[in-house]
Order: sequence, then structure tokens, then C-alpha cells
Amino acid sequence: MTHPTIESLRSVALVGHGAAGKTTLTEALLHHSGAITNKGAVDKGNTVCDFDPQEKSAGHSVYSAVTHFPYEGAHIQLIDTPGYPDFAGQAIAALAAVDTALVVVNAQTGIELMTERMLRSASDRNLCSMIVVNKIDADNLDLETLVADLRTRFRGVVLDLPAHGNRDVVEVLEHDSGDSDFGSVEQAHRELIERLVEEDLALLEQYLEDGREPQAAELHNPFESALRNGMTPILFVSAKTGAGIPELLHALAKLAPNPTEGNPPPFFKGAGDAAPEAFHADHDPAKHVLAHVFKVISDPYMGKVGVFRVHQGTLKKDAQLFVGNGKRPLKVGHLFRLQGKDYQEVEALLPGEIGAVAKAEEIQFDCVLHDSHEEDDIHLKPLRFPKPMTGLAVTAKRKGDEQRLSDILDKLVQEDPTFLLERRAATNETVIRGLGEIHLTAKIEKMAGQYKLEVETQPPLIAYRETITQAADGHYRHKKQTGGAGQFGEVFLRIEPLERGTGTEFVDAVKGGTIPGSLMPAVEKGVRLALENGVIAGFPVEDLRVVVCDGKTHPVDSKEIAFVVAGRKAIVEAIRAAAPCVLEPVVDAEITIPETAMGDITGDLSLRRGQITGTVARNQGRITITGKVPLAELADYQSRLNAYTGGRGHYSVEFSHYAPVPPNIQQKLTSGFSVKEEED
Repeated sequence: MTHPTIESLRSVALVGHGAAGKTTLTEALLHHSGAITNKGAVDKGNTVCDFDPQEKSAGHSVYSAVTHFPYEGAHIQLIDTPGYPDFAGQAIAALAAVDTALVVVNAQTGIELMTERMLRSASDRNLCSMIVVNKIDADNLDLETLVADLRTRFRGVVLDLPAHGNRDVVEVLEHDSGDSDFGSVEQAHRELIERLVEEDLALLEQYLEDGREPQAAELHNPFESALRNGMTPILFVSAKTGAGIPELLHALAKLAPNPTEGNPPPFFKGAGDAAPEAFHADHDPAKHVLAHVFKVISDPYMGKVGVFRVHQGTLKKDAQLFVGNGKRPLKVGHLFRLQGKDYQEVEALLPGEIGAVAKAEEIQFDCVLHDSHEEDDIHLKPLRFPKPMTGLAVTAKRKGDEQRLSDILDKLVQEDPTFLLERRAATNETVIRGLGEIHLTAKIEKMAGQYKLEVETQPPLIAYRETITQAADGHYRHKKQTGGAGQFGEVFLRIEPLERGTGTEFVDAVKGGTIPGSLMPAVEKGVRLALENGVIAGFPVEDLRVVVCDGKTHPVDSKEIAFVVAGRKAIVEAIRAAAPCVLEPVVDAEITIPETAMGDITGDLSLRRGQITGTVARNQGRITITGKVPLAELADYQSRLNAYTGGRGHYSVEFSHYAPVPPNIQQKLTSGFSVKEEED
């Protein structure tokens, strides 16, 4: 394969809800382009992108996978992503590497949770988006209603229409007549042209005044402009039969933006208190290198692999790269282009290309790679991930594997931005958190399968928090004399509540040097130790400002350890006097069920302290209920849902906010808890 030019590159992420057929669609695109000779099938476990043993066993994607192929002079880089909400982190991360989000919608089920979530995430990153309606070969479809919904909710514009019993499609940009299964080709053509000429004043004048319709070749730039401004083309395919596949490929090759035509994500330079400076990479292959790591893989043979997109400069084999603010360069011994599980070695990568480097222990997810010390303190626009809320306490099943467990969990955290690890000293627990039960089960299976480590788990732990509801003062004098030099430190501080979600602020307001600046870090350390371990129930304390206002020292006995203890005990006293309360996580729940089960489900949610916020009718007699529910009330909810729906219901949750628990629950959580007194 010849090396692509920047103008020929098309970078696309296939995103959407689970079972929309993204991996099967990828196979169809690869096969029609000639990149593979035979189409694989998900149920046979022989697709290019679902190559991991976990994916073959589960029958659906768990990780994102990169592939590429040429078509009509374009070089298409495609990232196939998981569709289940539990693996949303993989899909969201892929958006940082592409110019177009290709949102796949199941024609049978219509708009679903991940359809909306991924279009929202793409819009948040100012990405161009297209919608592909897949499975048009299925029976009993109402495509006309689906298209009307897509038009209304996502500014959808039809780019082709199903024809001949959904066995074919007719493209409407270049054709103003023809047969279609619903709607008018002529009307769809006119609506598309009128939308595009709005982007070009000269074409608009010709169209309105002279009545001259522009040729397709004249509409490339207006099409790119319309995409950048939020137009969402709608295409129809059947990945199974091949209907619409040539038209989709043609649209990607001729209409999707190349790296110089899309909306590039902003980089930010600067750290500390000053506002960071925003700038865009200019895709100049002659400038210094800027690349962004959007995926990390722990490969048993290749070591730690960083998958990245080059945004500026030409990255060559044997180059020296700096990782973030690191001062020691990383030598790129081998440079790869990915084709599913295969690593294809290349000599260089241009701006816009997606590549990988192996055996790179220094690389971290979301880091920026560069070849100039002038590019320190640079990061890409941050990705917004859902907050992991579902938790399990894990321990190694075999004695002596505790360190291995720790090391493996650290690797899993590096691979997945929505997988968190908490080591809670107060309860001596190791807690893993993810986006749902399926997410955590996948991690446990990976530990057993890839790393041969068996673990034991405890029921899900809820990420409760503590906070205060009023201001209060705290004071503690630590004085210890054991013969010889002693310990002395005295701290006066004041705390006040902050808005929910603000976090913790530590303010040094000491005047006159009553606590020297050299000892203030020790005070802060003691304060943060207490906040981390909890005061009334053993959960982290947040959303408060701590102002250290005075103190005393001793010329001989004042040491750091004395002020750590004084700071810790002063903040504990203050929190106990500040009307503390326990907060619980509340989630946005989306529950899809048969309509016949609606009464049972809504009644059950009310018993679980849930608040229903809306209902949406879906295809095939199904309905989606949305609401806000305390996470603690959803333990083993899938089992209960199965009982009410005969196994035909499913749900997903996303963090919403923290709220105070009812008094009876707070009493239960705080009963018997006492602050752990550490050795002074």
C-alpha cells in the first residue's frame, strides 16, 4: 500500500448502541473495499476487530479496534467501538482521534441510549457526524417514522433512501428522481441542495436568482462547511446483505472531511494558576511533532502499547519523543499502523494518521507526545467520561498474590479511563469502580484469562461521601514529651461549606508567621489525611474550604509530625461541629422494558426512592423510563428487572449528583464508626 497523503485521509469512529451492528458493518466495509477477501461474523469469532478472547466469548465488542483501507483514492482509518454503556469509555476516547463520528442506529430499535450519548459527545468535541441506519433488511420496520425522529432531534438530512424493498438504496445528492420505499427522491434531493447552497453565497445567489442547480463537484466545500456547522447526513445500509455499502463508502471517500477540513480539537498550553493558551495544530508535516495518545494496551508480547493520532509534524521511526512534561526522551524503535490485532510496521506517519508505538512504559492515556522541550505543559481538550459508580471490593484468592493484584489493577487502570481503583486505608479494602456490573465482570475475567489471577469479590460498595452544612472552628494543640526533644504543634482553623461538586480548598491565612511556611505542608497533609479517611462514617469528606488562620510553634519541639497530627485533629473537631452529613450518589437511570411491565417497574422505582423524569416509546412495544435513583437502591437490580420483564428488560446508569441520605440511613452508616487514631 502506498503511503497516504494528508488530503486523502478520512478518520472515522463507528459509534452507537450495542447490537446496532458496528462490527459487522466494519467487516462489510473492509470486504467491499478489498481489504479482506472474506467477511467474518461476530457469532463465529472471526472478525477483524473483535479479536480479543473476551469479545469472542461475549459475542460483542469490549474494546475499540483500529483498522484502515483504501477506497476511491481515499485512505479511510476506522475505529470500531463497543456499544454497551458499560464500555462507553472506549467509544468516547476514540472520538479524540477522528474527524467524523459515524453513529450507527439499529433500524429495528431506533434511537437508543448510546445513540444520543455519542451524538452528544461528538457535538461536545465539535466533531462532524453522520448517522448510518443499519439492518434495513429486517422485517416490520418503520423507517419513515425513524427518519422523521432523526431529522427533528439531530438536524438529520437524508443522503440516500432505501429502495426496492430495502434491498438497495438511491443516493439523493446527484440524483433528483428515482424510486424509494418511502418519501420522494426529488424532495429529498431538493432539501439537501437547499441546505448546502446556504453555505456558499455565490451558489445561493445562482440557485435563487438564476434557478441554476450546482453540480455535485461544486458542492464538496459547502458539504464540508455544513458538516462543521452541525448538519447530520443520514444513510441507510444492511451490513448483512451489502445494501448501501458502496454508497456509504463513496460518501466517506468523497464527502467526509480530511484532517484539514474538519473541526480540529484545541490544544492547551500552560499550567498552574494562569489560564492556559488555546491553539490548533496546523497539520504541517514539516513542523515539530504533536501527537495525542487515545488508547493504551497492555499486550503480553508487545508490552505497553500507546495508540495515538498525529496532529502535527511527521513522526518517523527511530525518532526521539517526549511524553508530556517528561524530561527523558522515548526512542521510537518501531512505528506501527494497526489492522485489528495486526501490527504493520511503517517508516513514518503524517498529520492525521493513527499509529502505535510498543514497549513504551512511559506513555499514559491522554498524554501528548512531542519532539520539542518547548511543548511542555500541553494537553488536548479534555475528554468528558461518565463517572464510574459501580464498585466491588477485591482480594487475591491465593495468598501471596497481593502484590500481583496491585500491579495488574494498575495496568487495567492505565488502559481504561472509566475504570478506577481505590485503596481505602480506613477499611483496608481495595475497591474497583466501573460503569456497571458488566464492566467490572469484564475486568475480573481479564485478570483470570490474560493474567491468570483469581480474585474474590465482595458485594458492591457505594461511594458515599461526607460533607458539612455549616461553618465551624477547629483547634488542637499537640504536645508530646518522651524524654529529650519532644513534639509540639498548635493549629487553629475554620471550615465552611462549598457548592456540591466543588471539592476541597485549603487556604493558608496565617499572619505574622505563627506557623512558618515550611510547616504549612505538614498541616495540609494532616488535614487531607483526615478528609480522605472520613470523620463520621469513614467516607471521604469533600465540598468544603479549610482556612488555617493561626497557630503556635516551639523553637525546639515543633516538627513536621507534630503539625500533621495537629492539623488532622483540628479538622476532625471542626467537622464534628459543622453539622456533618453523609452524601450518596444519585444516578440517571434509563430502563428499557416491554410496555406491559411499566406499572411494576414504576412502582418498584418509587419504593427505591426513585424519581421518574420521563418515558419514551420505542419500537416493537417497548418503552424507556428515565429517572433519578440513589445508586444504593440498584444493587442486584438486573435480577429484579428480569423477574418483572421475563428477562426482556435492561438498564444503564450514569452519575448525576450527590445528595444527603435520609436520617435513618445516615444513622445506620455512622453507627459505631470512630476516627482511626494513627501512631503519632
